[in-house]
Amino acid sequence: MHGTYEDLMVWRRAMDLVLEVYRCTGSLPKQEVYGLTSQMRRAAVSVPSNIAEGKGRFSRKELLQFLFHARGSLLELRTQITIARELGFLGSTDGQRLTDMASEVGRLLNGLVNRFQAPSA
Repeated sequence: MHGTYEDLMVWRRAMDLVLEVYRCTGSLPKQEVYGLTSQMRRAAVSVPSNIAEGKGRFSRKELLQFLFHARGSLLELRTQITIARELGFLGSTDGQRLTDMASEVGRLLNGLVNRFQAPSA
């Protein structure tokens, strides 16, 4: 795979998701600063970070390992978005936007994983 991690559409969309998570979590209750706010931000940051780290590795196996970590962090974030929505911490518009963005990143990430799991990759 040629280019840098910054050339990957999935990395760019994951970065957009991070920015949106930071924007949306800024309005969560102050008592959640060390709880859900922190957890959501860390999980969101982990997605593009793992994609970037995997892209910098030398083998397909290592790349896939970091893409799997990114996918795990994304699923963690999706769960946290659901929790924040259920608790009423996120409005329906913000919650839906984050869910939609996470879904898009998930589809792109799964496509990249499938590409590199294929024998001819």
